[in-house]
Amino acid sequence: MIEVRQARYFLAVAETLHFGRAAAQLSMSQPPLSQAILQLERQVGATLLDRSNRRVTLTETGRAFADECRLLVAASHRAHDTATRAAQGLAGTLRLGVVASALSEPLIGTLRGFRESHPTVDVCVTEVDTPTGLDGLLDRSLDVALIRPNTPVRGLRIEPWRHDRFVVAFPAEHPVALDPCQAKIDLASVADEPWVWLRRDASPDYHDQLIDTCRQAGFHPRVHHLANSIHTQLAMTAAGLGLALVPNASAVSGGPAIAYRPLTNRADVVELSLVSRASDLEPLIARFLTATRTTVGPS
Repeated sequence: MIEVRQARYFLAVAETLHFGRAAAQLSMSQPPLSQAILQLERQVGATLLDRSNRRVTLTETGRAFADECRLLVAASHRAHDTATRAAQGLAGTLRLGVVASALSEPLIGTLRGFRESHPTVDVCVTEVDTPTGLDGLLDRSLDVALIRPNTPVRGLRIEPWRHDRFVVAFPAEHPVALDPCQAKIDLASVADEPWVWLRRDASPDYHDQLIDTCRQAGFHPRVHHLANSIHTQLAMTAAGLGLALVPNASAVSGGPAIAYRPLTNRADVVELSLVSRASDLEPLIARFLTATRTTVGPS
């Protein structure tokens, strides 16, 4: 196995064709360099330099060996540079888990800006539900997650990232959607409607927030359809299957097939939280957390 140090020694001689000048270039004396080259030739089992007539020239084997040594030294420099950039949070792989509804602004802008400012970072995004995101952080298959936990989890740092309010999504043909006078509604007024609901196992804390909001309005929702994501909820609503209670930030989805109405009830929800491991201070993760915190706009 040839070491990078040996490759550097050989290249200094191969490029100067002079042991004295090569030794000076390497800031060492000539005898140790001569011994190092002899040892290298014994190690590879071939003569690399022709030392006849007080001249130093490369043998055919030496020329081929020099080409490989250049590749080895260049790879060593790249490895050093990559390690330096990684230590500064400027290189590496960032594994991000997000719930489906997070893939909208401001996260889209955050990802675009972060990738532009960190071109040597590979950002890998995986769609997750909240339990999967928490598990991924704990087993280190994810570095950061944008999910909806509302209770502390040991070993994780949970930062509320985007606060929002619930709104009701109606099929466009629903009477409330067609009534311009109903710009806001009391949630209790639609208590008997069929609802498109988010499965509890997809996001337990968030699901419980939804139920608690209805309970505070004095009813328990009559659930007709179950979805694994807010995106699917809204698709079902657009198909006329029922109403959906969703965060206001999701009101950009559905197009003309859905009408949204804010509530007269106070219905706050922490739509998304920025979650990472409490013990991690890796520069790349810290850079992404900072970028994500600073780009979120007011809700």
